[in-house]
Amino acid sequence: MNARDTPIRHGTPIRVDHVGIAVKSIENAEPILFALSCERLTVETVEDKFRWAYYELGDASRLELIEPISDDSFLTDFLDRYGPGLHHVTLEVADIDAVIESLRENDVRVIDRAEFDTWTEAFVSPGNPTGTLFQLMEYHDDYHEERLPPRELFVNESRVGELFQQ
Repeated sequence: MNARDTPIRHGTPIRVDHVGIAVKSIENAEPILFALSCERLTVETVEDKFRWAYYELGDASRLELIEPISDDSFLTDFLDRYGPGLHHVTLEVADIDAVIESLRENDVRVIDRAEFDTWTEAFVSPGNPTGTLFQLMEYHDDYHEERLPPRELFVNESRVGELFQQ
């Protein structure tokens, strides 16, 4: 809702892609995910600063555990401040620029937009009324070729924009 209490309408399909949980140790935290019937899909290290592991729980519902592996990781500060728990919610968007424009028009602060070979991302500052860091992510056509197969990555094996075109 904007300041006039009317729904924001940008017409861009969005879905929850995954929830990121900050932990001190993936190995110590993942048994609870296994007890919930999650299946580990992948584990990756990023710039020798942190590791993340994806877990599937049903039809493309995913959880992500992220742990620092260096003292200068953003996660080290986060865990020191808040302890383990919810770090971010990632939303797959069909048109990231339209969503960013709509957020900014409604005085919501968008930070750290970055373009990569196979995806574009931006973050909604956790200084918003929900207190939640939202990661906006637009998958490019070839994202699944370097990551996970479409059946593990997307609902009904399609990116969110493709689902609404069918």
